[in-house]
Amino acid sequence: MEKKVLLGNEAIARGAYEAGCHVATAYPGTPSTEILETIARDYRNIKAQWSPNEKVALEVAAGASVAGARSMAAMKHVGLNVAADPLFTFSYTGVNGALVIINADDPQAWSSQNEQDNRWLARAAKLPMIEPSDPQECKAFTKLAFDLSEEYDRPVIVRITTRIAHSQGIVEIQDRKEVPVKPFVRNPQKYVMLPVHARPRHVFIEQQLLKLKEYSETSGINRIEWGNKKRGIITDSVAYQYVKETCPDDSVLKIGMVWPMPDAMIREFAAGVESLYVVEELDPFIEDYVKALGFPCTGKEIIPLCFELTPDIVDQALNGRGHASPYPKYESNPIPPRPPALCKGCPHSFVFNVLKKLDLNINGDIGCYTLGALPPYSAMHSQGCMGASIGMHLGFEKAHGPEMARKSVAVIGDSTFVHSGITPLIDLVYNRGTGTVLILDNRGTAMTGHQDHPATGVTLMGEQTHELDIAALARAVGVKRVVTADPAKVEEFERIVREEVAAEEPSVIVSLRKCILKK
Repeated sequence: MEKKVLLGNEAIARGAYEAGCHVATAYPGTPSTEILETIARDYRNIKAQWSPNEKVALEVAAGASVAGARSMAAMKHVGLNVAADPLFTFSYTGVNGALVIINADDPQAWSSQNEQDNRWLARAAKLPMIEPSDPQECKAFTKLAFDLSEEYDRPVIVRITTRIAHSQGIVEIQDRKEVPVKPFVRNPQKYVMLPVHARPRHVFIEQQLLKLKEYSETSGINRIEWGNKKRGIITDSVAYQYVKETCPDDSVLKIGMVWPMPDAMIREFAAGVESLYVVEELDPFIEDYVKALGFPCTGKEIIPLCFELTPDIVDQALNGRGHASPYPKYESNPIPPRPPALCKGCPHSFVFNVLKKLDLNINGDIGCYTLGALPPYSAMHSQGCMGASIGMHLGFEKAHGPEMARKSVAVIGDSTFVHSGITPLIDLVYNRGTGTVLILDNRGTAMTGHQDHPATGVTLMGEQTHELDIAALARAVGVKRVVTADPAKVEEFERIVREEVAAEEPSVIVSLRKCILKK
């Protein structure tokens, strides 16, 4: 059997290919981006696409599933927030062809605005969630997710973390399983969630969760590895690797299906050891569940509640040098910090120099231009989620009146504007805002590696397509003052910003200059 060294993300792409996936969708976001890039590069018989945002990506994948195709949507953890609306509804409809959702959490917030633990979303949406702990399992669990989805009529979430997504390991390569696209059968009671249809589907969901719990107990995806029974450790994901490295002689319950949990297996394991520990990143998801079953255990008293784990942290916590608090305290490093910075010659640098000079209040957004908040620019004063800059900008004006709009701007990137900036721009016009929005168009999703989007005119598969005209779109939603400018022409750009901020009506400046790193 052929073997390759693959990233976890590459292994997921391979798993989708081997499982007979027909359609794959995503919006790029670290740490999940390489999944769709690998599919587009290596597995061209899968129809792969970047969608404008994660909600649309999941809706397209769900549509393909309902139509009978095996489909997959991939996104980072905050992307699943954007896709939560279809996520909860498609939990009710179930599937026709398999529907697999890849969720990439980001402990330590290496490239994110938070550290949220999306195991809770699986529980809230009543969806099965499985967690690989290495690249081989990334491939195997992805394939398994497609089969489970069709067997139990459920979308299935595969949760990875940054360390799983970007670590490498040996992966066994197998042939693709050719699965025909199923016919679409009209069934409004299953696929149209009117209240009269949703109520019986809720009953179905609960029945399927009971069946999935039995699967969780008996399939081997969760397993007990008996060792020294003085101490037993329940763990999941990459934490399992750290436990095996630092506590090789202890008994371990490895959780591969984190929802629904294997109650009987937990009881068996807890009864078989003298002391019980839970090692998991971020929230006490497993720990709380174990305690609710009636088993005292040690978890977040010694395992950090914040940030990602490392072998050293697990070793210190379990082998006699535990943290006194769930909030970790790291020793200071004598090496000077090197925070990220905008590239030399970045078109955004011209923008932020002008905005800083004009001393404007700047509502920022998600992208590499968020680095404008750091020195030497220090020219961003708020930043929430994708697309929030424009809505917050309107909120500034609602709080303090039009005079605040004369002293403020919203800054948003081209990809982020397409993702979720259009509707707040409509809101700004509709609700009589008078502020200025700067759309920083550097011709790609630069933050995650220059992926294309609808305003670049190129698809993920490299096909030429319609190129969204951002300036024309702004006019179409009612903005009369729209100007496109090159920020590198600094004096002219400063004049434009001064004029537009002073205008007592909505305005949009498209700052158009290609990323310095893009060929």
